[in-house]
Amino acid sequence: MLPSLAKPLKSEQAEEKSECGLRPRKMEIHLPNVPVMEIFSYLDAFSLLQAAQVNKSWNLAATSDSLWRKLCKKRWLCYDLSLDTLGAQTWKEYFLRKTRQEHSMSRAKPEDFIYKEMSGDFGVEGTAYYLSGSGLTHNGQGKSIVCVVTSMTRLTTWDIREGAMTWVSPIQPTCIMRLATLPELRLAITVDMEATIKVWNCYDKDALATNSMFASCQILKAVLTKDGPIVLAGDDSGNLHTFRIPDLHLISRVHAIEFAINQLHCSPQRKWVYLNKKHPHVWPKVYLMKSLLRPSEYPTPVCTTINYTLSFKAFWTPRREDRITLLSQRGPRQVSKFVTFDIELERTEDGIDAKARPVASFTLPSDVKAPEWMGVSDKDVIVCSSGTSLLVYNMKGFQLQRLQDYPAEIMRLLVDPLHVIVTYMDGSLEVYMWEESSPYLKKCYHLQNPRHMGRQSLKLGGVVLGSQPGESIRAPPAPNVGASKVLQVDCMAPPKEKQGMGEEEGS
Repeated sequence: MLPSLAKPLKSEQAEEKSECGLRPRKMEIHLPNVPVMEIFSYLDAFSLLQAAQVNKSWNLAATSDSLWRKLCKKRWLCYDLSLDTLGAQTWKEYFLRKTRQEHSMSRAKPEDFIYKEMSGDFGVEGTAYYLSGSGLTHNGQGKSIVCVVTSMTRLTTWDIREGAMTWVSPIQPTCIMRLATLPELRLAITVDMEATIKVWNCYDKDALATNSMFASCQILKAVLTKDGPIVLAGDDSGNLHTFRIPDLHLISRVHAIEFAINQLHCSPQRKWVYLNKKHPHVWPKVYLMKSLLRPSEYPTPVCTTINYTLSFKAFWTPRREDRITLLSQRGPRQVSKFVTFDIELERTEDGIDAKARPVASFTLPSDVKAPEWMGVSDKDVIVCSSGTSLLVYNMKGFQLQRLQDYPAEIMRLLVDPLHVIVTYMDGSLEVYMWEESSPYLKKCYHLQNPRHMGRQSLKLGGVVLGSQPGESIRAPPAPNVGASKVLQVDCMAPPKEKQGMGEEEGS
């Protein structure tokens, strides 16, 4: 409480009798509106919900959309999306619903999941992307839709809960080579073998817009930025193309590196774009996103070079905008090293410049099998796969955990601020959760692939869902099979939602 701001006012809620037996005195401590809002802006969600139960004026202040929008942006990076797009009436409603979804996923049991198979020719990789939200929906309503290329020349969408195809595009003139989605706007973007890029809404027959890159596309990423939705495309000549969505107007094209771009990662709030190719003569580059989106304001894009070669994985620290960790492997023994950099802006006489400052590094012991996948938590903890083990390190290289809960080879990691999802070569998966008050992982549950539980059937491919909208879904390689014929999905049957986080009806 701030005594200098407190004022005794009449109230019907507080009543005290004096020791002299005089009539009851009604009073309540109030704070002026502006200081209350400022104080509440420092509270977390649980504290806001508690404050809302004090009295009517505090309830009104604690349910302010500006406070809950700030919490949502900090936790999920919602940018300037409208509540209609997010399917909520208030930011408080959206925050509580998303939190319940996260808790439901963490507390789930294997019997809460439904196993589905979708038949089709999904190509050798069997890669799919979410076209709609990947989380649980409010009261079990709504659908999760994925988008996948079938027969190399068609784009299709699937309802993963029903295991049914919901839309198919016309046959394309040439093979579709790259696919990306923007689930927030329910749009898909494709690039074919002739470098033709298209935007689809996945319910009309024809594409919404078409353009050409004039060079083969190596990597494709669709993102929402403060300047609007865009798609970033790296080609085999080292150029980065930035297109506006949905009309595919070319905003900018910059020559980034001398070789094909095959690594492209945006920082959590889309401030930076990381580009690279694993090559002894290529140093990664990091571009300031707004300098790519505003060429008239930035005739020369703002960028910095990271003086470190042969990195093949990169991961931005969640809920932090300027920190990135690289994983490299060098030499015939594939010695693995993690290096973390802070990307900083500095004012110069000519405007602004960027630089990469190393903050930590360590090399894995020689007896550790070279990792293929990695991720970083918002506590600056690094997790990586090593054969059948999951390894957890701090930034200085101290091993915090070695988890080996399943004997199969790890195929992929999906890491976000809350969970680590481990997928295995046999199609099963393990879900872990970051502990809130420590840097450690705790196991939530294991989902076994039904095809590996005694059934006599050939495994042709498997798929496990990613943890974030827009996340790719990849099948493990099918043994002795040229194309994956079965898309396998574990989807959650949502339990009945309960009230949480101290919320009361009507608050």
